[in-house]
Amino acid sequence: MFSDVGPLELITLAFLAVLLFGPDKLPELIQNVTGLIRKFRQFTESAKQEIRSELGPEFGDFEFEDLHPKTLVRKHVLNGDGLGFDEIRSALDPGQELAEVADAIRDTADGEAPESSATGPVLQAKAPGPVSFKKDGETTAPAHTPFDADAT
Repeated sequence: MFSDVGPLELITLAFLAVLLFGPDKLPELIQNVTGLIRKFRQFTESAKQEIRSELGPEFGDFEFEDLHPKTLVRKHVLNGDGLGFDEIRSALDPGQELAEVADAIRDTADGEAPESSATGPVLQAKAPGPVSFKKDGETTAPAHTPFDADAT
């Protein structure tokens, strides 16, 4: 909470406290403030113990800090509990399906027949070959492939 307060700020606060309350009343004021902080801590600890006792023995290890979302993620997801996130992550990961499709395309390009995968039948893609034209019954290959600048 006060980790960003530097030494110059602390000296300034101490100087202001001495000026406002005087050197005679300052020790009494510090004792009153520390007593108030101590009572507040005791009150919060007793409230936590009462809530734990009301929840029952199955929540004996319950920590109120676990209610914070960052702590929940850090405790359950990053420490291996997972809460089922591993199954969701693997279901949403397209890596396995993409690998199967890439293998099927390679097999097709090599001339092998593709196999059916767990995700369904693999679509066969035919690699484009040379374009041929027929003119008066004879087949001729073009000297170059036609280029359409508007299509790109």
